[in-house]
Amino acid sequence: MTGHTRYTDHDRERWAVEPPKRRERTPFERDRARVLHSAALRRLAAKTQVVELAASEHDQHGEHSPRTRLTHSLECAQIGRELGKAFGCDPDLSEVACLSHDLGHPPFGHNGEAVLDEVAAACGGFEGNAQSLRLLTRLEAKSFTPDGCSAGLNLTRAALDAAMKYPWARKDGGPKYGVYDDDRRIFDWVREDAPGERLCFEAQVMDWSDDVAYSVHDLEDGLHAGHIQFAALADPAERRAVCELTTHLYCDAEPAELEERFAVLLAERYWPRRYDGTLRTLASLKNLTSELIGRFCRAAEQATYDAYGRSPLTRYAADLVVPRAQRLECALLKGLAAHYVMRRESHEKAQAREREIIAELVTALTAGAPDTLAPVFRDFYDEASDDAGRLRAIVDQVASLTDTAALARHRELAG
Repeated sequence: MTGHTRYTDHDRERWAVEPPKRRERTPFERDRARVLHSAALRRLAAKTQVVELAASEHDQHGEHSPRTRLTHSLECAQIGRELGKAFGCDPDLSEVACLSHDLGHPPFGHNGEAVLDEVAAACGGFEGNAQSLRLLTRLEAKSFTPDGCSAGLNLTRAALDAAMKYPWARKDGGPKYGVYDDDRRIFDWVREDAPGERLCFEAQVMDWSDDVAYSVHDLEDGLHAGHIQFAALADPAERRAVCELTTHLYCDAEPAELEERFAVLLAERYWPRRYDGTLRTLASLKNLTSELIGRFCRAAEQATYDAYGRSPLTRYAADLVVPRAQRLECALLKGLAAHYVMRRESHEKAQAREREIIAELVTALTAGAPDTLAPVFRDFYDEASDDAGRLRAIVDQVASLTDTAALARHRELAG
């Protein structure tokens, strides 16, 4: 089935009017190409996902490289394209949403995000999803409006809407939101005629694809790195600890309910009993990855079909239905990574140092601004009408850096 005929001229509209293109491409194919060629997407190659970008204990010769934000986004896009296509979404539109969802992540991921939110308090805070919208509509170089303002990549309304996980402004200091106050004009244009704060169907597909990709692949990377051991999962006390942390961080289920789901997962025929880096166990681990992705996607497909039938589902025609069992299983995989990878003492020490680096970098850039800023951000700094706008330009500069570039810039400016 195809859903492209269910998208209207309103969905395909762009913020800045563009001259006709000679090559025959659909608007959503053009959106996909623009994101694929963007500098923001390339930068994700040097931004850490969960496991550090270094050889793991079981991979000293580099046979396995842990995921970066880029490889995660590409894997998310593959899952989202197929899942969206199954429902009749335009596959290029689904892929654009998945490729775009992490563009706003700053150096050092959520750790850097927390620090930037603190230092950006005077200009409205920092949030990775709101930063993604800002990149797509203002900071990336592609198009300009007739009055000379940047339109960023100038994606279609439907593409920008599909990339939004949190289509609302910050609420009472809440941690998740999708737009800064000074980007409200383009946000309101994107959400024109949208039903309140409801996510469009393509954004829901992207959101579940993101959860599936990073929960499954973080487990795989944790096993490759030697941080997660299959043998440990046979210990009821270890499983209980994972379930308690999962309850605290990722879901509303009690540990007892999670333990039941954990037992179901571990009993599956495709769940390996060991991993030692040999070709056979590498294959069994890869099979686990594909089986889990299939399990989570098939469950969502079937539950959504049961609720809405098999006619094409696009925009606001439906909501993605994910059974509670699979949501809890996905949360458990996140809990495994949190327990065995993110709570390691060495990881926590590294995160503390990363927070210091981001804070010191903002201070150093501010002291020397605008000369310390790259030309793109120097323009935004010079054009700002107040201190809040100038601070936002500095925060945009820091957020644009890769992990390695942030370290290098810190050495250069802050010693």
